[in-house]
Amino acid sequence: MRTPIIAGNWKLNKTISEAVDLVSQLRLLVEGTNEVEVIVAPTFTALSAVSKTLEGSSISIAAQDLYWEEKGAFTGEVSASLIVDSGCSHVIIGHSERRQYFGETNQSVNWKAKSALNAGLIPIICVGEMLEDREVGKTEQVVKDHLVNGIANLTEEQILNSVVAYEPVWAIGTGKTATPDQAQEVHALIRSVLADTYSSANVADRIRIQYGGSVTPASAAALLSQPDVDGALVGGASLEAESFADIVKAAQQ
Repeated sequence: MRTPIIAGNWKLNKTISEAVDLVSQLRLLVEGTNEVEVIVAPTFTALSAVSKTLEGSSISIAAQDLYWEEKGAFTGEVSASLIVDSGCSHVIIGHSERRQYFGETNQSVNWKAKSALNAGLIPIICVGEMLEDREVGKTEQVVKDHLVNGIANLTEEQILNSVVAYEPVWAIGTGKTATPDQAQEVHALIRSVLADTYSSANVADRIRIQYGGSVTPASAAALLSQPDVDGALVGGASLEAESFADIVKAAQQ
């Protein structure tokens, strides 16, 4: 059995005090949900404060990005060791907004994943197609390209310490959500690609694959009921404690 994993990506939202208030509420609402792994991904500036607030809780913390170099003359960047030092156990890599607005490539995703793993972080590696890709039947091609090149040369041990997130770009922040069948189809594809990539028969079966794209409490249960959907990477609905907690509870059912 793969433990469901629900991660809240706050993106560019919440001051430090607002972040602390949110996780203080969330901690009370999800206390005791040990059968679901719960993660929050605040802004860089709030990571340390959120970490202190969540000490002793079951909620983990992720950064929203990292740079692959450890140190040096890279103004504005944050390395894996600095993220670990701030209290994180996870890091989101290759989110579609990083690809769309900030020049993220499959190569940089691969470098970042390796850097994260070397520092003991669990990377949440994002893949997903644009609307125009889906409309011309290129979903499989794009998702395979993102995945194969993003995880290139990761060992079986490393991939088992990673999470994959499928996020159809056309469903992010648009209010549109992939149907459960659409999500399952691509999740099954991802698991098939992983099975082809790694020789051990059970590697693909053990890796968790999240769905991300306008996940709400109303849509979560149907999405999470699919056999290859192991959790959710939640955007807007993670900015309120009650709605995010409702998604976590949906993962328990």
